[in-house]
Amino acid sequence: MTIPRWTLVGAAIVLGTAVAVAQQGARGGEWARYNGDSGATKYAPLDQINKDNVSRLRVVWRRPAVDSGLSSRAPDFSYSNNFRATPLMVGGVLYSPNGIGLVEAFHPGTGKTLWVQEPFPDEQAQGLRGDSTRSVTYWTDGTEQRLFLVRGEYLIALDSRTGQPVTAFGDMGRVNLRPGLGPRATQYAWTGAAHVCRDVVIVGVGLGGSMTDRPMRMEAAPGVVQAFDVRTGKPRWTFNPIPQPGEVGNETWEKDSWSYSGEANLWSVVSSDEEQGLAYLPMTAPTNDMYGGHRLGDNVFANTLVCVSCLTGERVWHYQIVHHDLWDYDLPAAPILANITVEGRPIQAVVQLTKQAFAFVFDRTTGKPVWPIEERPVPRSETPGERTAQTQPFPTKPPPFDRQGVTIDDLIDFTPELRAQAVKLLKYYRIGPVFTPPTVRGDGPDGIRGTIQLPGSVGGADWQSGAFDPETGILYVQSITGPFTADIVKGDPRISNLKYVSGTRAWTPGPEGLPLLKPPYGRITAIDLNKGDQVWMVPNGEGPRNHPLLKSLNLPWLGNPGRSSPLVTKTLLFVGEGDPIMATLGSRLRPEMPPSLVPGAGGRKFRAYDKATGGMLWETELPAGTTGAPMTYMYEGRQYVLVAVGSTEPRSAEFVALGLR
Repeated sequence: MTIPRWTLVGAAIVLGTAVAVAQQGARGGEWARYNGDSGATKYAPLDQINKDNVSRLRVVWRRPAVDSGLSSRAPDFSYSNNFRATPLMVGGVLYSPNGIGLVEAFHPGTGKTLWVQEPFPDEQAQGLRGDSTRSVTYWTDGTEQRLFLVRGEYLIALDSRTGQPVTAFGDMGRVNLRPGLGPRATQYAWTGAAHVCRDVVIVGVGLGGSMTDRPMRMEAAPGVVQAFDVRTGKPRWTFNPIPQPGEVGNETWEKDSWSYSGEANLWSVVSSDEEQGLAYLPMTAPTNDMYGGHRLGDNVFANTLVCVSCLTGERVWHYQIVHHDLWDYDLPAAPILANITVEGRPIQAVVQLTKQAFAFVFDRTTGKPVWPIEERPVPRSETPGERTAQTQPFPTKPPPFDRQGVTIDDLIDFTPELRAQAVKLLKYYRIGPVFTPPTVRGDGPDGIRGTIQLPGSVGGADWQSGAFDPETGILYVQSITGPFTADIVKGDPRISNLKYVSGTRAWTPGPEGLPLLKPPYGRITAIDLNKGDQVWMVPNGEGPRNHPLLKSLNLPWLGNPGRSSPLVTKTLLFVGEGDPIMATLGSRLRPEMPPSLVPGAGGRKFRAYDKATGGMLWETELPAGTTGAPMTYMYEGRQYVLVAVGSTEPRSAEFVALGLR
């Protein structure tokens, strides 16, 4: 099967000019974008903290997720400890969404509050409810300085100097984003970060309908990407991932399924090549993400990397990463822009990391794969009414950065007894290569429980993405090896018009509270993008090697399946272990699941690694596990590393700043 790509006239510019001003990470000691720069490199060319002195790194200040001036206003004030935020540092000020999604400005050397955004007067509960988001977005034209954020259903513009709404933007400082999704949308929500490219601000959406309706019905609001004028807030363009009649891709939604299907949204974040005026949209799965009998066909633009013009939203090229998704294999992370040299040829590339542990590498101007991508046959679904895609795309380079698919040889074998128990457990599951479809769950305790999907739906790269060093051409990826039980059950006609809906979606258990499969359970991989080869791979964390049945074996590190984002500097690679919050929540919702099995389980350690070898140079234990992507900056001659942390303890979410002592 051939995946079409289309190029618009005038989309490209002279390559030599673009290379000279391409994304090179955070500049000038600042961190002005959520991912460091508009190309999502998560790189800063700072070297004050290096191999020789990283052992002197210490906590220099801490700051709660919500300023006490807000949290003290309500006796029942609360917020989630899943603190996703990554601050910006611009002009000697740190800016970040807090634990309820309001923006706070604070001092980069002390963490002391400079200002706190006030809720809008019409917000319910005094505006003291909400959730954290990934970050805020900074924009300036040399005269005005604005911060953009999404909170609730609104895109909001603030004056970065005061935190006051910019009344000339939208309706007194905000734009309601729900109407742009269309009449089927009952609400709008998003935890991503708005993206500015040239003079437009681009936003995605995490949820097009209500949480109750979303997984149970074939109808849903389409995940429309919206863009607005940075000065006025007036709509500039929209991109609908469900193509209408006459539009490219409409034929991939058979039997008019385009007319009612929804989502395929952008729940992650955007990246852009501002010099060429191109934005890269990582789209996600359509409704329902584990059963597609009501939406037969490949379902473009779901699970598709889409390149559009920043100014007009006009599609330049696209590539569908997963056809007819049945695995919740969303494109979870911002595409990474990388200038590389392949066989002597300079290429302006874009890299899309995936949950299934692939790195797809394209020419970011044309969409042409840098290395061949093969359409390979994949297993068929046995679910009545379902029709899987006959093939799926497999990059020939780089190789997968995590394990894919399950065979009996993948079961743990630390001891013969554990191996025998693992084999016995396997009778309850269907196994096979990557892209083995979900299985209808059987009846009774001895019935089939589903397909072991590996990587799972929060496996592979997930939202934590990777970090790219533009000086060496090395991409660093922290990934999760976490099996997921992909099961579906018959839809209840009283509440659903789907033949099948998602089942328990449980994390696959192993014997004696241990993982079912061999380690590592979380890893860090270095990939040379100039060659398409892996340089090294190491486990991320100790993992369950101190389990009572394993402690005497003196095993090496087994890796933790924690969602932690990497940060790369001129001298070092920083990676945490992720957070334990998801593990505890999963265990509470499904008591039969030991916390250590759930992807998202992590620990409190934060480490620095040798970029060339993957050797650990330093580690520390933070007050809680890392929940946000770390960043770094310089202030008054001192380099800081700052990260959000959180745990299951009440009000444990906070920022922790590290510096040399």
